[in-house]
Amino acid sequence: MTTFSGGDAATRALVVYESMFGNTKAIAEAVAFGLAGDVELAEVGTAPTDIASDVGLVVVGGPTHAFGMSRPATRRSATEASGGPVMSERIGIREWLGEISALSTTAVAVFDTRIDRPRIPGSAARAANRRLRRIGLPAIVAPESFYVLGTSGPLKDGERSRAVSWGAHLASLVRPVFETVGSLERSR
Repeated sequence: MTTFSGGDAATRALVVYESMFGNTKAIAEAVAFGLAGDVELAEVGTAPTDIASDVGLVVVGGPTHAFGMSRPATRRSATEASGGPVMSERIGIREWLGEISALSTTAVAVFDTRIDRPRIPGSAARAANRRLRRIGLPAIVAPESFYVLGTSGPLKDGERSRAVSWGAHLASLVRPVFETVGSLERSR
């Protein structure tokens, strides 16, 4: 895997996702691919809550449940609807965001997956964005939504490609900062 800044001061990205049926995981993987750097991809139940100082970008994504981020009850409903286990049963991004500690200089971006129907309100990404802003981590871009065709999916055609492009866009926003940090570190 390559790094964003090269040299001794490699700055990493962390992509944390919550996924019930695999659609949000697929988008998270595509975003990580688009970032094209030293990227750690973590399901929310295994994601670190103490964000390391060499993580310069955190991307958080989850499915939209009941007009916002999932709750234990909505995750139970997803499990019941699936007829079997889901990927993120234990905790969701709501709980993870309540536990994280990160440097105020950490760049963040958020996305969600949601049903592709007009006039359905709510967004897990907007709710996560508000929570991050309250803890002093404003997003570097507006929240992004990726669309599924039904509650359990599949993803709408073209959404994986759009996620790769979004990841590349995020990398283009943070790469100059990472390169500056790398230059400063090498000059010491």
